[in-house]
Amino acid sequence: MSADRPLLGILLMIGFCILAPMGDAMAKLLGETIPLGQLLLTRFGVQTAVLIPLALLTGRTLLMSGRVFRLTVLRSVLHIIGIGAMFSSLRFLPLADAVAIAFVMPFIMLLLGKYVLQEEVGMRRLLACVVGFIGTLLVIQPSFAAVGAPALLPLVVAVDFALFMLVTRQVAKHADPISLQAVSGVVASIILAALYLIPGTEVIEQFQLVTPQGTDVWTMLLAIGLLGTFAHLVMTWSLRFAPSATVAPIQYLEIPIATVVGFAVFGDWPNSLAMLGICITMGAGLYILLRERRMARLVPPAA
Repeated sequence: MSADRPLLGILLMIGFCILAPMGDAMAKLLGETIPLGQLLLTRFGVQTAVLIPLALLTGRTLLMSGRVFRLTVLRSVLHIIGIGAMFSSLRFLPLADAVAIAFVMPFIMLLLGKYVLQEEVGMRRLLACVVGFIGTLLVIQPSFAAVGAPALLPLVVAVDFALFMLVTRQVAKHADPISLQAVSGVVASIILAALYLIPGTEVIEQFQLVTPQGTDVWTMLLAIGLLGTFAHLVMTWSLRFAPSATVAPIQYLEIPIATVVGFAVFGDWPNSLAMLGICITMGAGLYILLRERRMARLVPPAA
């Protein structure tokens, strides 16, 4: 079992914050032409194809204890639901808005870490999360009257991924990250493939199979799988080295990164109120980063 290394966990979570919006942008681009089920099957199929050979070539075991495997199956189901809800929301909402609404998730995760895992959550970290949440509220500006029920999908993402990260924290210190992601990819791929075998599934629009048209589409499908695989791999590593309460505020950095990606790819840019919210969330996350660095310097090295 690895000792906690908060700074390393924070840096890995920043890597996740960069990779995840890039994958979401690819999913938004393909959302109009590729059904949701096919996007998800591709996403987890690529994860399996990349990580199973990597795990075997590096001598990692894919065997798990019964408890860890059961948690991995639960984690895979939560992963499918969370990514499915996020990809669905991107069909209706701008990238930055979808990510911003989903960002009640770190706040939920912090509370779960404190009251379920009994992790230590200092007042400063709690206040930083509250400040970041207030900033998130300033960013949330889509008209629910205009988009209707799909505007609630990022809230599903928030609750789902809070539970997903809680489960990940339980297994991350007992399984190698690459092996964990490899097995998760296999489990998710099997579940999704099984859905296609259920009679009547073929008439559901989002579970139909289409042939991607053009090299660009094939490239983006591959990119969705690769970006998603490595994003969640570094996220798993972050939870291996730091408590969820430590890395939760850092995830707020995903909002400004998603905003930049959204502008670069789709031309969406937040107004002044949303920009204020983005600055507040960035400030809260950077405060946690600086404070963890200071605390790490104060802790004497282990003998």
